[in-house]
Amino acid sequence: MRTSIVAVALVVIPCAAGVAQDAMFRGGPAHEGVYDSPAPTLQSVVWKFKTQGRVLSSPAVSGDRVYVGSTDGRLYAIDRTTGVERWQFASKGPIASSPAVHGDLVYVSSLDGNIYAVDTATGKQRWAFATKGERRFTAPGIHGAIPRTERMPDPFDVFLSSPTIANSTVYIGSGDQHVYALDALTGTIKWQFAAGDVIHASPAVANGLVYIGSWDRNLYALDAATGHERWRYTTGNDTTTYNQIGIASSAAVAAGLVFVGGRDGHFHVVDARTGVLKWTHDNHGGWTIGSPAVRNGTVYFATSDGRRFKALDAATGAVKFDLANKAISFSSPALAGDVVYYGTSDGWLHGVDIRTGQFVAHFQSDGSRENAAKWTDSAGVFQSGRMYPDRTIDGMMIGMRTMFTVGSILSSPVIVGGVLYVGSADGNLYALH
Repeated sequence: MRTSIVAVALVVIPCAAGVAQDAMFRGGPAHEGVYDSPAPTLQSVVWKFKTQGRVLSSPAVSGDRVYVGSTDGRLYAIDRTTGVERWQFASKGPIASSPAVHGDLVYVSSLDGNIYAVDTATGKQRWAFATKGERRFTAPGIHGAIPRTERMPDPFDVFLSSPTIANSTVYIGSGDQHVYALDALTGTIKWQFAAGDVIHASPAVANGLVYIGSWDRNLYALDAATGHERWRYTTGNDTTTYNQIGIASSAAVAAGLVFVGGRDGHFHVVDARTGVLKWTHDNHGGWTIGSPAVRNGTVYFATSDGRRFKALDAATGAVKFDLANKAISFSSPALAGDVVYYGTSDGWLHGVDIRTGQFVAHFQSDGSRENAAKWTDSAGVFQSGRMYPDRTIDGMMIGMRTMFTVGSILSSPVIVGGVLYVGSADGNLYALH
C-alpha cells in the first residue's frame, strides 16, 4: 500500500472511527457547498497522498476515511488521520467523478461508462451499473477550432457527473445523455430520463425534485420518485463556435431557489418549484463551470475566462464583492466559518473572508511551485493562452495537458474538523490545516 508524505507539523484530526456519515459532492444532496467546520488557515500540510494520475475528483470524507478518484482509473480510500492508503479500487477508465458515501458503500462513475458501488471496508465491488457509454460534448468547429466543419470533442468538458444519494437512491447523469436513478443497495434501475445531450453536471436533490443541467443548455427539474419532467429552464445558445452554450455547473438549491452557472456567460437563478427565472447575472462571456455555494442569503461562484470570484445577493443578484483572479477557475467554492475556499488553474487554493471580501489564505500545489513560473508574468498573472500551440482541436488538447502540469486545482475543497481536503492535477490529494 502506498503511504503518504506527512508534514512535520503534527495536527490531530478528530474523527469517529468506524462511523460512516453520508458524504457527497458539495456536502449534501442540495449541493450548497457549506461545511460545519472551523476555517483552516492553509498554513500547514497535514499530509499529501500521491496518485498516478490527475485528481480532478473532489474528495468525500466519511468517518475515518477520505475517498477520492484519480484519472489513473482508481478510487482510493485513505486514512483521514495519517494519509495512508487503506485500499484502492481499479475501474477500466479515468475517474473524474466525485465519490459519494452511503451506509457501507461508496459510489463513483468512471469514463469506462460504469457506475460502481464499492464496499467501504474492503474496496471490493458490490455492484456496477453499465450506462450506454461515456463521451464528451461535441460540436463542429468548437471554440473556433479548425477545420470548422469537423465535429470535435470539447477539451474543456473535463468532469464526469458525480452521484448524489437521497432516500436510498443514487442519482447521476451520464455522457449517454441520460439521468439515472438507481437503488443504492442493489444498483437496480428505478428510472431513467433522456435529455438532449451529454450530462456531466451532478444532480441536486431537494423538495422531492432532482435538478440537473445538460449540454443541451437546459436545466431540468425531475420528480425524484418517477423521473417525470416537472419543468425545464433554457439557457443561452451559440451555434457559431459553440463556446457560449451548455450547463456543466451543478445546481445548488436553497431558500426555494435554484442557482446554476452557464457556459452562456451568465449565472442563472430560478424558482425551485416552477422554474420561472428570478434573475441572471452577466459574466461578460466568462463561463461558470464550478458549482455555486449558498449560505445566509449570499451565493458565491468563480468564473473561467473572466477570472473573477463573486459574491451576490441570493434574492436579487446585487453584487456584494467581485474579486480578480490571476487564473481561470473550474473549482467549486466551499464555505467553512467566515471563509470561502476555491482553486484556480495556476495551482493555487484561495481563501476569502466573506465579511470583508478580502483574501486571507493561499496554498500553492507542488506542481505549481515546480512548473508555474514559466507561465506567469511579472504581476503573477497566469498566461495560459501561451500553452495552446494552434487553433486545431489537437492544439487545444495540448494546451489543457500543459496547464495540468502546473498542478491546477479543479477539485472542489471539502472541510471537516478544521482540515481542508482538495485534489490537484499534480496527482496529489492534500490535507491542509
